[in-house]
Amino acid sequence: MSTDTNKKTLKGTVVSDAMDKTVVVEVGRFVKHPKYKKFYTISKKYHAHDEKNQYKIGDDVEIIETKPISKKKSFIVVYND
Repeated sequence: MSTDTNKKTLKGTVVSDAMDKTVVVEVGRFVKHPKYKKFYTISKKYHAHDEKNQYKIGDDVEIIETKPISKKKSFIVVYND
């Protein structure tokens, strides 16, 4: 699958696979506090399309932005690390 440079790609961990053809991927960012200079992790969850229901909880995956598939899904799972 070719990746377009304009599309956002993120790496994260599957935290839920309960839905049909959908996984929830948690993506963490390591950021530095502007005032106190301490590093901390910010995490966000994304719903991603998994056509074959092949990814399970704990899998490290990469997701790529695509046109909206449903109200919450705008990403598809590209591959498993």
